[in-house]
Amino acid sequence: MSFLSLRKVTRRFGDVAAVDAVELEVPQGAFFALLGPSGCGKTTLLRLIAGFEQPDDGAIAIDGAIMNGVPAHRRPTNMVFQSYALFPHLDVFGNVAYGLRKDGLSREALHARVEAMLATVRLEGLGSRRPDQLSGGQRQRVALARALVKRPKILLLDEPLGALDKRLREEMQLELRALQKSLGITFLLVTHDQEEALSMADRIAVMRHGRILQIASPRELYERPNCREVAGFIGEINFFHASVKEAAGETVTCNAGLLGIVSVPRAAFGFPVALGDHVLLALRPERIALTGGTVAGEIAAASFLGGRSHYHVRIAGRREPVFVAASGPAPQGPVLLGWNPADVIALPYNP
Repeated sequence: MSFLSLRKVTRRFGDVAAVDAVELEVPQGAFFALLGPSGCGKTTLLRLIAGFEQPDDGAIAIDGAIMNGVPAHRRPTNMVFQSYALFPHLDVFGNVAYGLRKDGLSREALHARVEAMLATVRLEGLGSRRPDQLSGGQRQRVALARALVKRPKILLLDEPLGALDKRLREEMQLELRALQKSLGITFLLVTHDQEEALSMADRIAVMRHGRILQIASPRELYERPNCREVAGFIGEINFFHASVKEAAGETVTCNAGLLGIVSVPRAAFGFPVALGDHVLLALRPERIALTGGTVAGEIAAASFLGGRSHYHVRIAGRREPVFVAASGPAPQGPVLLGWNPADVIALPYNP
């Protein structure tokens, strides 16, 4: 059963459709991510769900109840912003308790609920501190506690880790994931950070120009994207134009120009292909070997990144270098690129 449901939701600003007929189903208890570049419509979509914006067309339902026209403070949602939006004049306890004070709780019940939430986000004993006395990670936990203490059905996260440095951001990704699992609340994350979405979400919707291009698990998005836009946005990838030479049986044979004749399992194609069709073949950098193949090239640039090195390999007649990620020392002299046919990603060709 869908817990959050969007049916052809559209939001226009003048002549621009920031959100364009979006269809979305999110199950209860999921950690779901809206992923895309700046301006793709993901934050507008989040604000529509929160009630800060109203759709021009379509319907939004949460737990079976239509939310169109329902103001933000009456929706079973709460939001954590990138800026945290903490009250500087209130201490940690006061910030977390702020939303509860109009709920008619007794002093004892309010205190117990706030202290329990502070323990949940590992802020025990810090209730008397002011926001400017906290680290970035602690301020982020206060914002989480303030949103969660109201017990929303859906927690909306708008780029919540964008203000943190890389190491702290990675730590908070793990904490957020663990917190969501322990609470069982539906989390809806908006981010432009591919690694953040891949490491945290159960399912991801990739957006562009106000539309959803693909909804899938992190692994499926990475290994089987459905179009060039998704493939290029999720991690590094190499694209090669090809034409179909033979499409009978379980293998599709393609002429990939400088790569030569490439045989691709038919299972890699999520769309029908016939003789003479133009297609796009793609390979992730870590799926390409520098030795043992048949495509000759020269290493133009290399960067050492600990357990793995990144190489830009020049192939005669190709303008863009081939990006390869490999472990071990770089071979001396020319390289012979190779790959497993099962690792080739086949995509529709749209010139």
